[in-house]
This record gives sequence, C-alpha cells and structure tokens, in this order.
Amino acid sequence: MQWHRHSFETLPKNDLYALLRLRSDIFVVEQDCVYLDLDNQDQSSYHLYAKNNEGAVVAYVRILPPGTAYPQVSIGRVVVEKSSRGKELGIELMVRAEEWAWDLFQEERDVVIMAQSYLLNWYGRLGYIAQGEAFLEDGIPHQIMVKSAL
Repeated sequence: MQWHRHSFETLPKNDLYALLRLRSDIFVVEQDCVYLDLDNQDQSSYHLYAKNNEGAVVAYVRILPPGTAYPQVSIGRVVVEKSSRGKELGIELMVRAEEWAWDLFQEERDVVIMAQSYLLNWYGRLGYIAQGEAFLEDGIPHQIMVKSAL
C-alpha cells in the first residue's frame, strides 16, 4: 500500500481522475444517490489517498481548511473501495487524515465530519462525538460529529 498526500495544485491529473472515479463509484453508483460531488471545495482541500500494489486508488479522503465547509477543519468524502473494506483500511485512512489535518492547521483543535448515520458507531470508535440532530443530506440520514485533538 502506498500513501499519497497532495494539495489540489500538486495532485497528478491521473490520480485526480482515479479518486473522482472512486468517489462516483461509491457515492453515486453504490449508494444510488444522485448528487453533485464536484462542489468546488476540492480546489482548496488537501487530498490523502492510498494505492494498492497494482496502482489503483483504494481509499481516499479530503481535508477541508477551516472556513471551507465549517468554521473548523473538516474531513470529508471518506471512501474505501468495496473489495478493500473490512481490513481496517478506513481506520488507517482516518487516523492519517486527522494527523495531517492537525499538522496543516496546528491552531485547530477540532475536526468536524458529516457522517452518514449508519456509520455513527464506526466513527465513534475513532473518538468522534455526535452533535445536534440527524438530518437528510441528498436523501441520506447524516449527523455532524466532532473529534478534539488530544
């Protein structure tokens, strides 16, 4: 497994295509959800992803600077390719994303996510705490969750 970290400006175009394809495969096709993935937040975000030994992108997350989606730094578009699930890759992805977020934005103490409700317990295992009420986002139940740096 090879891990890659890039700003939008340094993201290789073939990798950009691969991660957008993975996001579309999961969020649009697998979850049967028509929504606008290209939300103009990728350009200001930082991108963390893993490639398998064949060079395919199998996990991805973006880190959004404070003031982009929320007043705090946030992590979004968390995806693990279907055949790579169940191997704790998602946990490694989130831990790496949190570490990089706190490295990039050292003054920030909290990371905010918008979690799909069926994943609340999974994110809870990572130390995220649900905030407020559940709501629908693109027809899927979500909840805001926050994790504070140690």
